[in-house]
Amino acid sequence: MEARAPIAPIKVGTKLIGEGQPCYVVAEIGSNHNQDFDLARRMIDAAGIAGVDAVKFQTFRATEHYSKFTPGFSYLGNANTQALIRSLELDRSWHAPLKAHAESQGVAFFSSPCDSDAIAELKAIDVPVYKVASFELADTDLIHAMASVGRPMILSTGMADWMDIQRAVDICRAVGNEDIVLLQCTSLYPAPANLSNLRSMATMRALFEVNVGYSDHTTGDHIPLAAVALGACLIEKHFTLDRSLPGPDHAFAIEPREMQDMMRKLREVESARGDGIKNGPRAEEKEMAEKARRSLHARVAIKSGEVITADKLVTKRPGLGIPPHLKSVVVGRVARADIAADQWITWAMI
Repeated sequence: MEARAPIAPIKVGTKLIGEGQPCYVVAEIGSNHNQDFDLARRMIDAAGIAGVDAVKFQTFRATEHYSKFTPGFSYLGNANTQALIRSLELDRSWHAPLKAHAESQGVAFFSSPCDSDAIAELKAIDVPVYKVASFELADTDLIHAMASVGRPMILSTGMADWMDIQRAVDICRAVGNEDIVLLQCTSLYPAPANLSNLRSMATMRALFEVNVGYSDHTTGDHIPLAAVALGACLIEKHFTLDRSLPGPDHAFAIEPREMQDMMRKLREVESARGDGIKNGPRAEEKEMAEKARRSLHARVAIKSGEVITADKLVTKRPGLGIPPHLKSVVVGRVARADIAADQWITWAMI
């Protein structure tokens, strides 16, 4: 198998995102703050306790985000879209205090800016990374403005085809921004597992030569954990304090104890991937290798000076004797000493 050249990690704040690095986990608070500053702070606290690397919000204005003529979405009960989105807007004066609070809890703060003002406002408080939501991937001007800030770019690819992704990547690179992470995403709320298409991460990594991850809209934690097993270097998971809270994104989000449990399992999964090298038993397996593997034993008692024939040998545990694949080398040799029946045979005995 031809070796694949490693892709350089990117730096977000004090942490590296990429192959060989701990998976970077983002608690997607989005609009689940319900326009309540205290709730937003408590969500940051809970995310920090769970052990995530960052919290992410969404910054938009309903009137610039959706036309007033936009038909309602069925998963949102066909309500007037612009009116609903207006009820989810983040108060932009919260950016700086929420960032300061997140950093005090040991997590990074950033947002998905959906207009040029939001980009400028987030630049002013020096967020460490910019996220392009799947719905915005078609907005080449927005991507250009974000990439031009010079911070790393996370591009979510829900609903995108290869040309959508290529255009977005090309725009970033055209302004000299090579720090890109592409996220596989299924833009349904919640998303069925069978549409997750986790294998596309490897395809995007190979085609665009960037680090890849997964933005999860499924319920539970098994799909993001599978993504980590397949090499995702970044996981984004919708987060809430309580799924019963009002709002469109709470019902499928993960709660604090579940996030904490997911983080524990995620770290175990990434450690279980290993290095891919097969070098025989590890130090921790030494006893098992010696006692549970097979080796050559004497089927019957063999006297000193006796020629060892195949019918005098048997293969059984423990593996403290000569390996079975060397049986043909042992046959025809002479015993140096008496070998008891059932004794494993070592080189010193023949």
